[in-house]
Amino acid sequence: MTMVRALVLERQHELALREIDLPLEVGPGMVKIAIHTVGVCGSDVHYYTHGKIGPFVVNEPMVLGHEAAGTVVEVGAGVTHFKVGDRVCMEPGIPDPNSRASRLGMYNVDPAVTFWATPPVHGVLTSEVVHPANYTFKLPDNVSFAEGAMVEPFAVGMQAATKAKIMPGDTGVVLGAGPIGTMVALAALAGGCARVIVADLAQPKLDIAAQYPGIITVNIREQNLAEEVSRITDGWGADVVFECSGSPQAWKTIMDLPRPSGTIVAVGLPVEPVAIDIAAASTKEVRIENVFRYAHQYDRAIALLGSGKVDLKPLISETFSFEKAKEAFDRAVEARPTDVKLQIKLVD
Repeated sequence: MTMVRALVLERQHELALREIDLPLEVGPGMVKIAIHTVGVCGSDVHYYTHGKIGPFVVNEPMVLGHEAAGTVVEVGAGVTHFKVGDRVCMEPGIPDPNSRASRLGMYNVDPAVTFWATPPVHGVLTSEVVHPANYTFKLPDNVSFAEGAMVEPFAVGMQAATKAKIMPGDTGVVLGAGPIGTMVALAALAGGCARVIVADLAQPKLDIAAQYPGIITVNIREQNLAEEVSRITDGWGADVVFECSGSPQAWKTIMDLPRPSGTIVAVGLPVEPVAIDIAAASTKEVRIENVFRYAHQYDRAIALLGSGKVDLKPLISETFSFEKAKEAFDRAVEARPTDVKLQIKLVD
């Protein structure tokens, strides 16, 4: 164990930049990474404001942060595909490789998975972290550390687009223009959608999404979404609908949006159970898919960033220094409609 400076959630509503003892020994198959940039995720903020997410409760001090990129500074025994100096981003979930879920390829739903900044596992808002090489990924030279730290939330979008089984030329609908919703829309376009209708209540967020070719925005304070989807699709409906808002209200009318035999992908997580109109889903034979994090998406996500087919830079609203990390979290709590992704830079 090594004493290092980190952003620590002491308990609900209390953050501190202080020294904390963290494991930094580099074992076989591991790499040590000097953290450069970390994104502020909604789950980090939720732990800060509520002290828990579902069954995961902050009962003791925990380092926050799981969207990260940095530089390899040490390589463990048996690691041959990394060297000191490699620029990387890291997949924050580590499953049991021998579990049934992992052996079936769906390691993201392995009950034994440990995930950064999910109690009791520490996150990475600190100078260095040790991580399995197999869950560490090289960044192309033209992809910045800031973009590398965006791979983690973009991987959620990639997982959603994959589960949707998009066909070339499909029309998509995304409910919610937050960071995940906008990245789901970009992943859907990259996956073959000809157009994606993004709906939200906040016009500033819609304005950011509207910068991207192929995205059509609908402010649901001013327009009826079902009517707009019907108009755009000549009365047929959307091929795939992504629910990214987490609002229970969205499920009350969501069955009005997909075409017959269309697909709904549940991405956002409502706090309480929601009712689903099974009869409406049945008469349309709507397929409903769910997303929990991601599996096998990092390579593809990085390839899209490196090729220039996806540009996430416009979604980075502001970057804070490590010394102002608490300010970054307090800003995230404000939930300004003009903010999409806030990041913390640990290296000057």
